[in-house]
Amino acid sequence: MTETTYPREGTAFLLVDPYNDFLSEGGKVFPLIKPVADDIGLIDNLRRLDAAVRAAGIQVAIVPHHRWEPGDYEHWDHPSPSQRRIMQTHAFARGEWGGDWHPDFAPKPGDIVAQEHWGQSGFANTDLDMRLKQQGITHVIVVGLLANTCIESTARFAMELGYHVTLVRDATAALKPEMMHAAHELNGPTFAHAILTTAELIAALPQG
Repeated sequence: MTETTYPREGTAFLLVDPYNDFLSEGGKVFPLIKPVADDIGLIDNLRRLDAAVRAAGIQVAIVPHHRWEPGDYEHWDHPSPSQRRIMQTHAFARGEWGGDWHPDFAPKPGDIVAQEHWGQSGFANTDLDMRLKQQGITHVIVVGLLANTCIESTARFAMELGYHVTLVRDATAALKPEMMHAAHELNGPTFAHAILTTAELIAALPQG
């Protein structure tokens, strides 16, 4: 992969699914990702990146999963395995603490908050592509949860739409180390233009 520069006006930082259920102690999914998250310093890296991209004047976009409500998926012909788990666990429930933003990653004035995605791609059946294109975005940095599901699907879709795609290997997590390996060593190199660490990405950002 070639060295990448990130144009200030043409880059967006896509933060996927920053909910309490994923990122906070007491969240429904957090215990499942905690070993991987703790091992790579996920929360601190997301904090560092959030601060760095904002200081650099880069557009932040929150890319949220659909928040569960009673009746969701129950009459679908073929909900995905992930959707069936959400139906059973009520993860990211609308109006509950678990479906609220992690306090460190709540949207700030000027952020894009995309329509909620029902599946795994933040672009499929949402307004994210339109809103990025309207601002002349050409490069996307995709972070958040989970590495091998919503991050991979969102990043793959971004590539198909013509964006330059960056993954950040220590600003995401998964249920198992093997899933992280697949996301960054096996699958990611087939579609991502850059796969960096938090430190490498911060060093490549334009100066604030």
